[in-house]
Amino acid sequence: MTQPQGIRLNKYLASAGVGSRRACDTMVQQGEVVINGQTCLNPGYRVQPEDFIKVNGRRIEPLEIQSIVLHKPAGLVCTRSDENNRATIYELLPPRLHHLAHVGRLDLDSEGLLILSNDGELTQALTHPSHKIEKLYQVTTENAFENSILTQLEKGVFTEVGKARAVSVKRISSRRLEMVLNTGLKRQIRYMIQAVGHRVKRLVRVKIGELTLETL
Repeated sequence: MTQPQGIRLNKYLASAGVGSRRACDTMVQQGEVVINGQTCLNPGYRVQPEDFIKVNGRRIEPLEIQSIVLHKPAGLVCTRSDENNRATIYELLPPRLHHLAHVGRLDLDSEGLLILSNDGELTQALTHPSHKIEKLYQVTTENAFENSILTQLEKGVFTEVGKARAVSVKRISSRRLEMVLNTGLKRQIRYMIQAVGHRVKRLVRVKIGELTLETL
Protein backbone atom coordinates (compact mmCIF):
# COMPACT_ATOMS: atom_id res chain seq x y z
CA MET A 1 0.00 0.00 0.00
CA THR A 2 1.37 3.40 -0.98
CA GLN A 3 1.83 5.86 1.86
CA PRO A 4 -0.31 9.01 1.38
CA GLN A 5 1.50 12.13 0.25
CA GLY A 6 2.85 14.21 3.12
CA ILE A 7 5.78 16.36 4.21
CA ARG A 8 9.17 14.64 4.19
CA LEU A 9 10.29 14.02 7.77
CA ASN A 10 13.52 16.01 7.62
CA LYS A 11 11.69 19.01 6.16
CA TYR A 12 9.03 18.80 8.88
CA LEU A 13 11.63 18.65 11.65
CA ALA A 14 13.71 21.46 10.14
CA SER A 15 10.64 23.70 9.81
CA ALA A 16 9.92 23.06 13.49
CA GLY A 17 13.34 24.41 14.41
CA VAL A 18 14.90 21.06 15.35
CA GLY A 19 17.93 21.62 13.13
CA SER A 20 19.12 21.61 9.55
CA ARG A 21 17.78 18.90 7.24
CA ARG A 22 21.10 17.08 7.37
CA ALA A 23 21.14 17.21 11.17
CA CYS A 24 17.56 15.96 11.26
CA ASP A 25 18.46 13.04 8.97
CA THR A 26 21.21 12.10 11.42
CA MET A 27 18.78 12.23 14.36
CA VAL A 28 16.41 9.91 12.50
CA GLN A 29 19.17 7.45 11.62
CA GLN A 30 20.36 7.43 15.24
CA GLY A 31 16.90 6.47 16.48
CA GLU A 32 16.14 9.76 18.20
CA VAL A 33 12.79 10.27 16.44
CA VAL A 34 9.61 8.52 17.56
CA ILE A 35 6.40 8.68 15.51
CA ASN A 36 3.15 7.46 17.04
CA GLY A 37 5.06 5.53 19.68
CA GLN A 38 7.41 3.79 17.24
CA THR A 39 11.04 4.67 16.53
CA CYS A 40 11.37 5.87 12.93
CA LEU A 41 14.66 5.18 11.13
CA ASN A 42 13.47 6.32 7.71
CA PRO A 43 14.46 9.92 6.81
CA GLY A 44 12.17 9.67 3.79
CA TYR A 45 9.06 9.05 5.90
CA ARG A 46 6.15 11.29 4.89
CA VAL A 47 4.58 13.03 7.88
CA GLN A 48 0.78 12.92 8.01
CA PRO A 49 -1.44 15.48 9.80
CA GLU A 50 -2.42 12.98 12.50
CA ASP A 51 1.15 11.90 13.34
CA PHE A 52 2.44 12.42 16.89
CA ILE A 53 6.19 13.08 16.72
CA LYS A 54 8.83 13.26 19.43
CA VAL A 55 12.57 13.92 19.22
CA ASN A 56 14.50 12.77 22.29
CA GLY A 57 11.24 12.72 24.23
CA ARG A 58 10.13 16.23 23.24
CA ARG A 59 6.89 16.73 21.30
CA ILE A 60 7.55 18.38 17.95
CA GLU A 61 5.04 20.57 16.17
CA PRO A 62 5.71 22.65 13.06
CA LEU A 63 6.39 26.33 13.57
CA GLU A 64 4.43 28.93 11.70
CA ILE A 65 6.61 30.03 8.80
CA GLN A 66 7.52 33.68 9.21
CA SER A 67 9.72 35.97 7.13
CA ILE A 68 10.26 39.70 7.49
CA VAL A 69 12.27 42.32 5.65
CA LEU A 70 14.28 44.84 7.65
CA HIS A 71 16.08 48.04 6.70
CA LYS A 72 19.19 47.60 8.82
CA PRO A 73 20.87 50.83 9.88
CA ALA A 74 24.63 51.12 10.26
CA GLY A 75 25.94 50.50 13.78
CA LEU A 76 24.14 47.21 14.48
CA VAL A 77 25.58 43.70 14.25
CA CYS A 78 23.75 40.68 12.83
CA THR A 79 23.71 38.44 15.89
CA ARG A 80 21.39 37.77 18.83
CA SER A 81 24.04 38.64 21.41
CA ASP A 82 27.44 40.23 20.99
CA GLU A 83 30.49 39.47 23.12
CA ASN A 84 31.54 43.12 22.83
CA ASN A 85 28.11 44.35 23.94
CA ARG A 86 27.43 46.09 20.64
CA ALA A 87 23.84 46.79 19.65
CA THR A 88 22.23 44.05 17.53
CA ILE A 89 19.52 43.94 14.88
CA TYR A 90 17.25 42.11 17.33
CA GLU A 91 16.96 45.27 19.40
CA LEU A 92 14.84 46.62 16.53
CA LEU A 93 12.39 43.72 16.81
CA PRO A 94 9.70 42.81 19.33
CA PRO A 95 10.50 39.71 21.44
CA ARG A 96 7.95 37.62 19.50
CA LEU A 97 10.22 37.85 16.42
CA HIS A 98 13.52 37.07 18.13
CA HIS A 99 13.36 33.45 16.97
CA LEU A 100 13.84 34.52 13.34
CA ALA A 101 17.32 34.02 11.89
CA HIS A 102 18.99 36.53 9.61
CA VAL A 103 19.38 35.27 6.05
CA GLY A 104 22.92 36.28 5.21
CA ARG A 105 24.30 39.30 7.01
CA LEU A 106 25.47 42.88 6.76
CA ASP A 107 28.52 43.97 8.73
CA LEU A 108 28.48 46.57 11.51
CA ASP A 109 29.04 49.58 9.27
CA SER A 110 26.80 48.46 6.39
CA GLU A 111 23.10 49.16 6.02
CA GLY A 112 20.15 48.22 3.90
CA LEU A 113 18.01 45.24 3.01
CA LEU A 114 18.09 42.27 5.39
CA ILE A 115 15.75 39.27 5.47
CA LEU A 116 14.95 37.37 8.66
CA SER A 117 13.09 34.06 8.55
CA ASN A 118 12.50 30.66 10.12
CA ASP A 119 11.93 29.15 6.68
CA GLY A 120 14.82 26.80 6.03
CA GLU A 121 13.97 26.38 2.36
CA LEU A 122 13.95 30.14 1.80
CA THR A 123 17.27 30.51 3.59
CA GLN A 124 18.80 27.74 1.48
CA ALA A 125 17.45 29.25 -1.74
CA LEU A 126 18.84 32.70 -0.96
CA THR A 127 22.22 31.77 0.48
CA HIS A 128 23.49 28.60 -1.20
CA PRO A 129 26.27 29.53 -3.65
CA SER A 130 24.84 27.31 -6.40
CA HIS A 131 21.73 29.48 -6.67
CA LYS A 132 23.74 32.64 -7.42
CA ILE A 133 21.09 35.05 -6.15
CA GLU A 134 22.06 38.56 -7.23
CA LYS A 135 22.32 41.37 -4.68
CA LEU A 136 22.63 45.05 -5.55
CA TYR A 137 24.70 47.42 -3.44
CA GLN A 138 25.21 51.18 -3.55
CA VAL A 139 28.78 52.06 -2.63
CA THR A 140 30.17 55.48 -1.72
CA THR A 141 33.96 55.80 -1.64
CA GLU A 142 35.97 58.25 0.43
CA ASN A 143 37.67 59.71 -2.66
CA ALA A 144 36.86 60.09 -6.34
CA PHE A 145 37.74 57.10 -8.51
CA GLU A 146 38.67 56.54 -12.15
CA ASN A 147 36.49 54.61 -14.58
CA SER A 148 39.23 52.00 -14.86
CA ILE A 149 38.30 50.47 -11.49
CA LEU A 150 34.91 49.42 -12.87
CA THR A 151 36.55 47.00 -15.28
CA GLN A 152 38.90 45.75 -12.58
CA LEU A 153 36.02 44.97 -10.24
CA GLU A 154 34.13 43.10 -12.96
CA LYS A 155 37.17 41.08 -14.07
CA GLY A 156 38.05 40.20 -10.49
CA VAL A 157 40.58 41.33 -7.90
CA PHE A 158 42.61 39.50 -5.27
CA THR A 159 41.47 40.27 -1.72
CA GLU A 160 42.02 39.04 1.83
CA VAL A 161 39.21 36.51 1.27
CA GLY A 162 40.46 35.31 -2.12
CA LYS A 163 39.74 36.38 -5.67
CA ALA A 164 36.43 38.21 -5.94
CA ARG A 165 34.52 39.76 -8.79
CA ALA A 166 31.31 41.68 -9.35
CA VAL A 167 28.63 40.56 -11.79
CA SER A 168 28.36 44.19 -12.89
CA VAL A 169 29.50 47.64 -11.79
CA LYS A 170 27.86 50.95 -12.71
CA ARG A 171 29.27 54.42 -12.05
CA ILE A 172 26.75 56.80 -10.48
CA SER A 173 29.06 59.73 -9.74
CA SER A 174 32.73 60.40 -9.07
CA ARG A 175 32.44 58.74 -5.63
CA ARG A 176 29.39 56.50 -6.01
CA LEU A 177 28.84 53.24 -7.83
CA GLU A 178 26.45 50.31 -7.89
CA MET A 179 27.75 46.76 -7.63
CA VAL A 180 25.89 43.52 -8.27
CA LEU A 181 27.23 40.38 -6.54
CA ASN A 182 26.08 36.77 -6.64
CA THR A 183 28.52 35.60 -3.98
CA GLY A 184 28.71 36.42 -0.29
CA LEU A 185 32.29 36.45 0.91
CA LYS A 186 32.91 38.18 4.23
CA ARG A 187 33.23 41.96 3.78
CA GLN A 188 33.63 41.27 0.07
CA ILE A 189 32.83 44.73 -1.26
CA ARG A 190 35.03 46.52 1.27
CA TYR A 191 37.97 44.26 0.41
CA MET A 192 37.35 44.64 -3.34
CA ILE A 193 37.26 48.43 -3.13
CA GLN A 194 40.40 48.35 -1.00
CA ALA A 195 42.10 46.16 -3.63
CA VAL A 196 41.63 48.90 -6.27
CA GLY A 197 43.09 51.58 -4.00
CA HIS A 198 40.02 53.07 -2.34
CA ARG A 199 38.03 52.86 0.88
CA VAL A 200 34.29 52.50 1.40
CA LYS A 201 32.60 55.41 3.14
CA ARG A 202 29.04 54.08 2.92
CA LEU A 203 27.63 50.71 1.84
CA VAL A 204 23.92 50.06 1.33
CA ARG A 205 22.30 46.85 0.09
CA VAL A 206 19.25 47.88 -1.92
CA LYS A 207 18.15 44.64 -3.60
CA ILE A 208 18.14 40.86 -3.06
CA GLY A 209 16.77 38.99 -6.05
CA GLU A 210 13.55 40.82 -6.91
CA LEU A 211 13.10 42.26 -3.41
CA THR A 212 14.09 45.93 -3.01
CA LEU A 213 14.24 48.53 -0.27
CA GLU A 214 11.47 50.35 -2.10
CA THR A 215 9.08 47.57 -1.07
CA LEU A 216 9.46 48.48 2.62
